[in-house]
Amino acid sequence: MAQVPQTFFDALAVRTWCGLALESLGRAREEIDAINVYPVADGDTGTNLYLTVESAVAAVEAVFAAYDVGKPTLADAARAMAHGALIGARGNSGTILAQLLRGMAQVLAAEGETAHTDGSGLRLALRQAADSARQAVAHPVEGTVLTVASAAADAAGGAAHDDCGAVARAAYEGACVALAETPGQLAVLRRAGVVDAGGRGLLAVLGALVETFTGEAAAPVVHQVSLAHARVEGGSPGDETLLTDVEDCTDAVAAGAPAFEVIYLLEAEDAAVARLRGRLDALGDSLVIVGGDGLWNVHVHVDDAGAAVEAGVEAGRPYRIRITHFGAGDVHTTGAERPPRERAQRAVVAVVPGEGLAGLYSEAGATTVLARPGEPPASGELVQAVRRAHAREVVLLPNDAELRHTAAAAAEQARTDGIRVALIPTRSAVQGIAALAVHEPDRRFDEDVVSMTSAAGATRYAEVAVAERQSWTMAGICQAGDVLGLIDGDVAVIGTDVTATAETVLDRMLSAGGELVTLVLGDEAPETIAERLEARVRESYLAVDTVVYRGGRQGALLLIGVE
Repeated sequence: MAQVPQTFFDALAVRTWCGLALESLGRAREEIDAINVYPVADGDTGTNLYLTVESAVAAVEAVFAAYDVGKPTLADAARAMAHGALIGARGNSGTILAQLLRGMAQVLAAEGETAHTDGSGLRLALRQAADSARQAVAHPVEGTVLTVASAAADAAGGAAHDDCGAVARAAYEGACVALAETPGQLAVLRRAGVVDAGGRGLLAVLGALVETFTGEAAAPVVHQVSLAHARVEGGSPGDETLLTDVEDCTDAVAAGAPAFEVIYLLEAEDAAVARLRGRLDALGDSLVIVGGDGLWNVHVHVDDAGAAVEAGVEAGRPYRIRITHFGAGDVHTTGAERPPRERAQRAVVAVVPGEGLAGLYSEAGATTVLARPGEPPASGELVQAVRRAHAREVVLLPNDAELRHTAAAAAEQARTDGIRVALIPTRSAVQGIAALAVHEPDRRFDEDVVSMTSAAGATRYAEVAVAERQSWTMAGICQAGDVLGLIDGDVAVIGTDVTATAETVLDRMLSAGGELVTLVLGDEAPETIAERLEARVRESYLAVDTVVYRGGRQGALLLIGVE
């Protein structure tokens, strides 16, 4: 079914484009992963691009959902797209794509007398995207996604007509030509007989742009080289060697390659980021820092991961830190040398709201996905975590009622990989703690799931938080700044003092009985609150134990569990 074309760039066009780009990357993901040989042959470029765009889609959809009547402006949608891609960027390719989208948003969201909604505006946006992405990379290399982006912008500038459809099609066709030429620009691609994976991903995104404005799918990519029949060039005439596995070409990249990929979001000022660029450039390679306005996404390959994180701490506040080891038994080892990694029988994957809980869950053996306030993980991120757990059976704990459908979609996708996945609908991290406490990987899967589900269901949960705005609640009208006590997801108490509100909530929960109280303190919780609540339980409720954990920056001031 043909897509109804958009005639100019508005918020709906941004939404349509993002959705089509996600679908296109979903179809091409495995193909792109398979040709990923540069800068590291880790076979995840397609997946990283998909996760990056999935985050952009979620941000745009959230902006549309915020409007009961009407729709957001182009600036609102473009900024949401760029922000979503920035916070969700994965890997080298995803980080560069985030900057490409940010560059476009800078033009589309610009204030002025002339709105950049027509073909001329799209030309400017594509040019700004290509230039800003190139500036974000410490040492740009030709034959990569940067080359393809620049070619797309050049072609868009020479489009014969001034409507968005013509400009988008010109950009796509220019990118096609540039992509086909990448093996001649980068030796590692030529040896592998493949085009650049990041450039191929960008082509999928540009193809979605064509479909957005013409209603027709872009012409399919004509591969001059195919992974399945790739040939190594450079030998004598007629002397060609057939490649059967992309790993045959990794030695050229692996020689002297850094051991770790480090990625994190960073809150910092421009001047501090400028100094950080110098520090990280001296530590490793593949350095890309994108973003602005106080929020950045940092990506680098280094041998000393700790030093890369410490440099971020000196520059500002790094968080959502992800470190991937390129060590023995990974992409830097040829297929003949790499022993297959044995799958575990069972694993637990859990979404957690703060660093402290992430540490607690990890110590208990769980694979964790960190969810920042206002930044819920997408289904693709949960699928990646399930795959990372590398087990035949996985128990998935979403720990948030709002993540039920996302987690269900992730479980369904993971099952297509042959992984047996059980989703326990935990609605709070304290229910997840209760489930994890009774987890026994040595017993039958079904029995373990039933036991964990029962423990979670027997745990009542509550949280104490501060209201951000005036609103109607089950307990009446609250004002911005009021302290809210939520029990099982509904506001039950409205107060002015954090500790007093927490005491009231705890009393209400224990009025129905209980044997164990779990308290998870956020960074902003009062210093004495744990001591006060422990004393209240000790003095007022016989035979009830209390355990206290530090959750870090978890959004809520306090999480309470009673079981």
